[in-house]
Amino acid sequence: MSQPITYATAGVDVEAGDKAVELMKESVRRAQRPEVLGGLGGFAGLFDASAIARLAHPVLATSTDGVGTKVAVAQAMDRHDTIGFDLVGMVVDDIVCCGAEPLYMTDYIATGKVVPERVAAIVSGIAAACEQAGVALIGGETAEHPGLLEPDEYDVAGAATGVVERADLLTPERVQVGDVVLGLGSSGLHSNGYSLVRRVFAAAGWELDRDVPELGRTLGEELLEPTRVYSADLLRLIRTDGIDLHALSHVTGGGLAANLARVLPQGVLAKVDRSTWTPAPIFGLVQELGRVPQSDLERTLNMGVGFCAVLPADQVDLAIEVCQSASIPTWVLGEVSDLAAGDPAYGEIVSGAKGVDAGACQMVGTHPKI
Repeated sequence: MSQPITYATAGVDVEAGDKAVELMKESVRRAQRPEVLGGLGGFAGLFDASAIARLAHPVLATSTDGVGTKVAVAQAMDRHDTIGFDLVGMVVDDIVCCGAEPLYMTDYIATGKVVPERVAAIVSGIAAACEQAGVALIGGETAEHPGLLEPDEYDVAGAATGVVERADLLTPERVQVGDVVLGLGSSGLHSNGYSLVRRVFAAAGWELDRDVPELGRTLGEELLEPTRVYSADLLRLIRTDGIDLHALSHVTGGGLAANLARVLPQGVLAKVDRSTWTPAPIFGLVQELGRVPQSDLERTLNMGVGFCAVLPADQVDLAIEVCQSASIPTWVLGEVSDLAAGDPAYGEIVSGAKGVDAGACQMVGTHPKI
């Protein structure tokens, strides 16, 4: 062997990693809370928990997730400053489903080659989304994995922790027959189902730079639309006087029916009426180009509904007002009834998703034509 082997010749550039940290510092600085102790670069992120100790019975909530194959779209378009919204939305919006306030988050970026500017762009999106959600970004890790990932490839993941007073936990037992289900509009595909979506458009020969009149922009721009981050607005809804929220469901992998059923008690059925909303054109394009069966589409994509809220009927108008004041399209999706009211003749009754033995959901009716 004529030349010594170093970490750099093995493909890991420590100096590039240090430069990436320097470039991301300003973004991370904006995504803070008063409880954060210390700065960027420590072995662990520190968060002052004294406020939590003042709760009567604090319960910690935690969640972890990634973005999935949507990162392939960001890489193909060489745009990396929005994917962070997808990551943060997938993590912190799960936490708020139990009524908890997300407090802090950490991220993990694995890449084949550390390009400081690209890493900084990814983190800038994560930080901006954390700032919007009121969540502190208190730490993270960037790992260079030559030989495992190509130089331009990366993946992102994150984890967050929140807290809720035990008496305020949103649990299925709160839901009652007669409650109303509200739909909160999504910003598009969000971050689920991209393996299906990418396969459909690749099979159709559609390139990301294709202008699509139905979308009013290129295909790539549509597919890269950031996930709406709901947590701060949902916490405002939870804390609004006159509203006794019974359940929240984040519509992610598995679709609307499966995720709504997870937050309902056994023996009840949420009947969701498709005629109450029109999905954005991207959903119709996926179905038409791929000849995707309706059932498969609804099990994979959010179909324009990013969240469901379940609450008493006499509080619906106020809840819609609160959500719409935050620029979230909100409408009545359906209602909760006894499970015996479900009729398989009108569509599949979905239950038992994600291994949860809970309630059930049935999608009925058809979407209005555009």
